[in-house]
Amino acid sequence: MLLAQQDDMEVISEAADGREAIQQSLSLKPDVIIMDLSMPPGKNGLEATTELKQSLPDSNIIILTMHDDDKYLFQVLQAGASGYILKNALDSELVNAIRSVSNGQVYLYPTATKKLVENYLVQIDKGEDMPKYNLLSDREKETLVLIAKGYSNKEISEILYISVKTVESHKSKIMDKLGFQKRHELVQYAMKKGLLDLDV
Repeated sequence: MLLAQQDDMEVISEAADGREAIQQSLSLKPDVIIMDLSMPPGKNGLEATTELKQSLPDSNIIILTMHDDDKYLFQVLQAGASGYILKNALDSELVNAIRSVSNGQVYLYPTATKKLVENYLVQIDKGEDMPKYNLLSDREKETLVLIAKGYSNKEISEILYISVKTVESHKSKIMDKLGFQKRHELVQYAMKKGLLDLDV
């Protein structure tokens, strides 16, 4: 109803989940897609955003979410979203976000912009690719620290109360996300980032 009241906007479709959002978008090729991060099981908003940006690079995606969280912010930007706005934002903010991204700009809620700037400054200071690090889940970050400290997979499984197989899975995902192939590369990375000083 809010968007339909705008003279320069037209709602052409709605979707119940990520899979339907992809199907509708591929069919209708909208200028702007408003995507919820948290949707019914099947395909979440982040996965749908990644897939849609590959298939429809000219469509601009705004993430509408309740999560005011660094991890989600960096992940959606990495996935190609042009906007990130909280569900408790004012109606006018959503309207402004749609107009901004449709004009080729990026729209972030105020505290998200602050986080992005802070992250950029840390990245410059450490000379590291922080966005990649922020792709790791909290559990993967814990696993990375323990690997870098020299713990075996079995020891890590005991410390984190997870199976050895799960540790190996975390390690594999960490390698993929950071672009490494050898364990010693993880150790060097952790040392440069000062992760060895962290307690798990």
